[in-house]
Amino acid sequence: MNAEFFEAIEMIEKEKGIPRGYMYEKIKQAMLTAFHRDNPECGDNVEIILDEEKKRIEMVVNKTVVEEVEDPNLEITLEAAKKISRRAKLGDVVGVPVETKKFGRIAAQSAKNVIVQGIREAERGIIYEQFTSKEHEILTGVVSHIDPKSGSVGIRISSNSEFTEALLSANERIKTEELKEGDRIKVYVVEVRNSTRGPQVLISRTHPGLVKRLFELEVPEIFDGTVEIRSIAREAGSRTKMAVWSADPNVDPIGSCVGPRGGRVASIVNELGGEKIDIIKYSEVPEEYIAASLSPSEVLSVTMLEDGKSCRVIVPDNQLSLAIGKEGQNARLAAKLTGYKIDIKPQSEA
Repeated sequence: MNAEFFEAIEMIEKEKGIPRGYMYEKIKQAMLTAFHRDNPECGDNVEIILDEEKKRIEMVVNKTVVEEVEDPNLEITLEAAKKISRRAKLGDVVGVPVETKKFGRIAAQSAKNVIVQGIREAERGIIYEQFTSKEHEILTGVVSHIDPKSGSVGIRISSNSEFTEALLSANERIKTEELKEGDRIKVYVVEVRNSTRGPQVLISRTHPGLVKRLFELEVPEIFDGTVEIRSIAREAGSRTKMAVWSADPNVDPIGSCVGPRGGRVASIVNELGGEKIDIIKYSEVPEEYIAASLSPSEVLSVTMLEDGKSCRVIVPDNQLSLAIGKEGQNARLAAKLTGYKIDIKPQSEA
């Protein structure tokens, strides 16, 4: 039985990746707790011996050898000690084995409970560590179920060999996107929390970080740092504005992102369900940056106001509605992208 016990622990380590030392400590603690529950008079002199080499499990009560026993829980006579160890002498500490039957019952039940609980805890710990390392990254998941009432979607995601179920809430879904069970989609890992019910992976399809990571995967110049994404403003499912910049004068940051025949940006637009993406060139000069952010509208002039946080933009009369955009979206995203409050006026009013 002891040999089978050690083999089982070894198998758990191989299959689950749970260190055997962790399991041994858990089992020792549980067995000691169980023994103390049945023997409350015993103190800290109880010891569990797990010997891998000899495949031996033993529980002993350490007692001091004395001439006359006053406390049988802590002391043992020399005569009794000699039966355990012939070399025992007065003042020695001798390990008195716990009765086999009693020990076997306690050990078996405690070991079973602890192994089950230990596996759960360790698996949660492994999953938490695996997915914590993926925070602010993209993972590919499979739609496992869709709640028709709330609109939330269960996504089975994996990191290396670990799998977990994550919930894509209705707020984090792209509203125009139709999903069905079995669909493979990319999600952005916003945060990983360790709760009493195990690790909770918070994922999103609407986070601007998803667009950033998709461009890093698709555009080598962004991945290697030649082109930098300076800012992203997004209204998921509808439109995104992204400001890019390169320190290398020979590199066109916008062209790098668009790709040959628009292939790079097209694959990202396709992944996001047709979401429009405006890529503009970042500038340290606020007037230039703001003018570019209102693309595709033409801008005649940008005047920074005294508060330093807002500006007035003049556009041709026939470009006013384009600059503002449908329901103000173009102007709203430009303001979010640049961090400036933008007041747009037609040329005739100016």
